Amino acid sequence: MSLYLKQLGPGLLFAGAAIGVSHLVQSTRAGADFGFGLVWALLLVNIFKYPFFQFGPRYALATGESLLDGYKKLGKPVLIAYFILSLTTMFTIQLAVTIVTAGLASTIFGDFISMEVWTFIVLAFCFCILAYGKYNILDGLMKIIVITLSISTITAVVIALTKFDSSFSLTQVLPKNSLEIGFLIAFMGWMPAPLDISIWQSLWALEKQKELKEYDVKTSIFDFNVGFFTAIFLGLCFIALGALVMFKSGNTFSDSAGGFASQLIGMYSQSLGGWSYLIIGIAAFAAMFSTTLSTLDASPRSMEQTVRLLFNREFKKGYLIWLLILTIGTISIFFFLNSEMGLLIKIATVLSFLTAPFYAIANYLLICSKYTPVQWRPSIKLHILSWCGILFLLGFSAWYLTTL
Repeated sequence: MSLYLKQLGPGLLFAGAAIGVSHLVQSTRAGADFGFGLVWALLLVNIFKYPFFQFGPRYALATGESLLDGYKKLGKPVLIAYFILSLTTMFTIQLAVTIVTAGLASTIFGDFISMEVWTFIVLAFCFCILAYGKYNILDGLMKIIVITLSISTITAVVIALTKFDSSFSLTQVLPKNSLEIGFLIAFMGWMPAPLDISIWQSLWALEKQKELKEYDVKTSIFDFNVGFFTAIFLGLCFIALGALVMFKSGNTFSDSAGGFASQLIGMYSQSLGGWSYLIIGIAAFAAMFSTTLSTLDASPRSMEQTVRLLFNREFKKGYLIWLLILTIGTISIFFFLNSEMGLLIKIATVLSFLTAPFYAIANYLLICSKYTPVQWRPSIKLHILSWCGILFLLGFSAWYLTTL
């Protein structure tokens, strides 16, 4: 057992990064608004995104290089396209996770200061941790945090089921009007996570191999599967919690970060009892803080490597420069959009879904190319799943754009 636990790493980091806005916000909201009606969407999008996430660690450990190196081999325009897409999405993604974290901080520690100040404090604290290289401490702590939140969520769902005194419907629904379709696309955009996290996965896998020499392709796929299917299961739990506590209650989730955070923690205490309010609040805050920190770390690392590959040269303190750019850009957009959490999350998640086909196609082409050793190229089943996934992502993106 200890050997298996030692082999886990990037997969749990994936779960830690995924269990954030997509679960705490979008899944609970899906349950509150549609009951269990969007379970089909959660399962489908996870199934069809699976191969493209898995190709990250598979390619990295089969070749000894990240997906970004592979993108360059596919052609410089592919790497340039990644740079542009990442540049246009990383600020809204960072802001979406940060503002939820700030809302939880305000709810737990007090609203004696404004949301703007809480947002600044969260970002500044994360910046300092990363600038001084202390992320490894929180990396280990995040595993404990995610496990704690997972146990708490499962317990809350079980207790909510025992308290639920009427029948509930498992009938699946297809959103019809533009508002509902917009939410569906936003829900799937970050479920279980944006597809560009596959690039982070490839970088994390290479780092893990430096620490554990036995961490090979098979081990990395096992590790990834543990994190991926954990994220799916918890997504279903959050839908159930929203459906059992909020659906047809007459209440709706607030679009303000502070209001939503208070309602979210209240759902747990309503199921588990008032004694759990502070414990669950701190666990939820810690999980979101870890996601905020992971995102603030991974985007600059990816951008630094992209610029290095594009210009074939090292840039002194490139990581710190991109870290500063992302921090300042996130704060600027926050004040410009006036802290509208609902709008920010919708923008970030919809952008992630619309850009997903690019990452899906690029990852698939790379894993099937001559640059990947033959024995680690996809099986027939994985080929078929990849084709279906690409068609699914393209089809739903087109459907959304035609309903605007």
